[in-house]
This record gives sequence, structure tokens and C-alpha cells, in this order.
Amino acid sequence: MTQVIERGTPLPAPQRAGGRRRSPAAAACVLGGAMAAGLGLGFLAVLVIVLWISSPYPDSGPGGALHLAAGLWLLAHGTDLVRYETLSGVPAPVGMTPLLLVALPVLLMRRAARLGSACGDGSDGDEVLPASAVFSAVTCGYLAVGSLATVYAAGGPMPADPLSAAWHVPLVAVLAAAGGVWVAKGRPLGPLPEWVPKGVRRAVARPRYALALRSGAAGALVLLGGGVLLVGASLAWHGAEAQGTFLTLTGVWSGRFAVLLLALALIPNAMVWGAAYALGPGFALGAGATATPLGFEGSAALPLPQFPLLSALPPQGPGSPVTWAVGVIPVAAGLAVGWFAVRRAREVSYGETALTAGLGSTVCGLLMAGLAGAASGPMGSRELARFGPVWWQTGGAAAAWTLAVAVPLAVAVHAWRNRPAAGTGDEWHAPGTRERRWDTLRRAAGAPLVPDRAPVAAPAPVPVPVAGPAPVPPVRPQPQPNPVPVPEPGPEPEPDPVPTPIPDPVPATPVAPPVLPVSGARVLSRRRPPL
Repeated sequence: MTQVIERGTPLPAPQRAGGRRRSPAAAACVLGGAMAAGLGLGFLAVLVIVLWISSPYPDSGPGGALHLAAGLWLLAHGTDLVRYETLSGVPAPVGMTPLLLVALPVLLMRRAARLGSACGDGSDGDEVLPASAVFSAVTCGYLAVGSLATVYAAGGPMPADPLSAAWHVPLVAVLAAAGGVWVAKGRPLGPLPEWVPKGVRRAVARPRYALALRSGAAGALVLLGGGVLLVGASLAWHGAEAQGTFLTLTGVWSGRFAVLLLALALIPNAMVWGAAYALGPGFALGAGATATPLGFEGSAALPLPQFPLLSALPPQGPGSPVTWAVGVIPVAAGLAVGWFAVRRAREVSYGETALTAGLGSTVCGLLMAGLAGAASGPMGSRELARFGPVWWQTGGAAAAWTLAVAVPLAVAVHAWRNRPAAGTGDEWHAPGTRERRWDTLRRAAGAPLVPDRAPVAAPAPVPVPVAGPAPVPPVRPQPQPNPVPVPEPGPEPEPDPVPTPIPDPVPATPVAPPVLPVSGARVLSRRRPPL
């Protein structure tokens, strides 16, 4: 029976899109982004509520704790908070973002983007969502919850700055979602889109840029590693001061636990501060106070907060050989950049190697500039308005240090790797070298390896006739000689028959076939035939 469908009647759900049923993949992606933001908020809310319950002297009720949790979630995205309860009565901004706290929204958003890319993979008749659709849906869900959190945190003790939240939260969400979708799609590194200029696409496709990224990242990691070693050594040197500061801040275990968590969250910031100190620009601790290897002046008049990590600051006064020795860290970073910028190929020129090392130094400077900007921020409105390293000074110093060390090292490593081996080089293929090697081999063998051949004379040149009709000589008649009579031969006498000797009979000897050696043969016993 034929089913008749009138014009304008919608098809059933299983018959849409070529037999595929519509799936709520886009709605699931939006929900995944919202859940990622909700999980981050929930984690911080539980942590703040636990600390509030365990505190013997809570300042506010559970509503204030939840408002504070929303503010901390926004601070994890880099948003500046505003503290109104100050001694001077002037609102003080709080822009120091704990970098370890940033990992919470980044990991959750990245996970949501990966799951969103997997839910619309075409299995079970679902529609396949492109990467752009997954990215947009997850980001929209996350930003919807972020806007609600910004409005909710405005009624707390530390509300967020609306202008700061308007671009910090979307920036973190976009970067994390893009990373998650890129990982879910198999980390593709295809060509750039067609709207990008052709010259730019060709330039980016060259291998020097991948090497520059790798070498720049290696230099930044060396700087961060040197920074954390520097901070750890300084904390060990000032261990008594750090312990005293930790014990005098609060006398209850809940407060000490909160201080410990905050110190752990600020360890990545301390790494960046240590790297900036080793590079030379140092870091600022307020108006007119900067700690550098050459000296630390102006810190006595500053109202620095009591915190264990601040106890590891260098002593006030001019620098010493101990502080000057931190210059080894940027030198090691430049060596790392120069080592990783060399390609293992002979066709690469020295100029190409130097250019790759220079680009790696630029990448290292950009990375350190971004980290320095994220690890610093205001802690007040007056003296503490500048707190942390200056991003452009740190990035410029990192690029200059690594460039001065990486380029000569990269050129030297390239020359060493492409040097001719001992006994072989350009003289191996020089004229006359092959004949001398053959003569040496002949004298060592005692006999000519290849017999010398006598020179063959070149054939005489054959004259080539000139084109044209050749003259025909005249034919003269030759006289015929008279015939001479030849006598006929007589019959020859027949010779006597000679008897043919008969050879003696030789007994025929049977020749046995050759026996081939057989290894591993099995000998069977001979059976008697039945009677």
C-alpha cells in the first residue's frame, strides 16, 4: 500500500535529513558548558562553606559565604574584585589572580568541549555537529552562567568589576573551549583558511615556525624552573621568618588551612616572580619599591601584608654576588632555545638556523610577558597599586637574554652537526683522489685488482663521399682463351679389404645412483612379509 504524503505535510522525525533523526546534540553542548561553570562554582562554594562552618568567628551568614565563592570564581578568570571594607574607606581593587586557581575553570571547560564534540559523532543516527557549532554552543552555555555569577557576586563583600568580568571570563572560556574542541578533533594541524593571504599561509607552513614554538616553550620552561628553584631556596633560607608569619596570622586551624591553600594557589605566581627577578627587571612591591638582583630599596616604608611567601623576599640594600649569580638562569634558558632551534638537516643554511633561534627567542619573550601580566595585579589603591612584575619589561628581558645566547649557540651546534667526518669530506671527491686510492689498493694487494688494458688505437677516419653522381668507368671486352682438352681418368684399382678388429667383451658393471646425505631421517625397521 503506497503512503501518500500531501504537500506541506512535515515528514516524520525518522525520515528527516536523509533518514536520520534529529538529536539534541546542540542542546547537550550548551548544557555541558553550563554544567562546567556550575561545577566550578559548586567546588568553590563547598570549600568556602566548609571554612565558614569551621571558623569560630564567622563575619557573615551563609549568604555572604556564597557571594564570596562567586567572587572567587570570577577571580579565577582574572577578573578584578573590589574590596569596600578598608581602613581608609577608599575602595581597594584586588587583581592578584592565583594562577593555580585558573586551572579549575580551564580544565572543566576543556572537558565540556571534548564531551560536546563526542556527543554528535553520527552514531545511532544522530546528526554530526561541526567543530564551530560545538565551540559556539559550549561557550554560550558557560557565558550564560558566568553572567549570572557576576550579577550574584555584586551583592557580596567583594563584588566583581563589571568591565573586567566582561572580557576576562569570555577570554578564558574561548581559549579553553577552543583547546578542548581541537583535542577532540585529533589535534589537526592543517593549512590555514583560504581567506588568509597566500604569502602568510606559505610562510607559516615552513618548519622553522614549529621549531621556534618548541624552542621558545623550552626556554620559558627553563625560566620557570629556575624561578621555582630560586623561590624554594629563598624560603629555605628564610624558613624561620616564614614559619613565624604563618603562625601569627591566625590561631585556629581553619584559618591556617585557608592560608595554606592560598599559599599553594600562589606558587605559580611565585615562579613567575622568581623568573622575572632572575631576568633583571625584578618585581614591584608598591610605589617606588622594586626588587632586582642589583638591589632592593624602598621596602621599609611600605605596608607589606604579612604572608609566608613574602618572607622569602631578598634583603633590603644593594645586590651581592649571591644575587648576581641568578643570571645563570636566563643563560640556561638561552642555551635551551639555541639547542632546540637546530634542525637535523644538511640543506639548512646558517642564516635559516639563526633566524629560527631568533624567532624562538621572540616566542619565549611573548610567553614570559603573558605570564608576568597574569601573575601580577593591584592589591590596593595607593602604595600597593603595583604588585608584581611588569609584563613588558619581563618579556623584553627574556627575549634579549635568549637572543644573545641562542643565536651563536644554534649556529655553532649546526656547524658541529654538519661537520665532515674524519678522513672523509670534500677531498674525498676531489680530482685525482680516486686514482690514488686505487693505486694504494693495488700495491697493498700485490697484484692488480683490475688488469690494465692496452690502449686501442683509434680507427682511421673514413672519407665521406660527396653527394652527387659518381663517374662510371668504361667497360673494355676481355679476349677469351682457347680451350685445352683434358684426358679422362681411367678406373682406379680397388684396395684389398682390411678386417675390422672385434673388441673383447667388457662385463657391464651396474652403476649405483649417488646417495645424497640426509640429515634428520628416520630409519624404519624392515618387516617380514607374511607367510
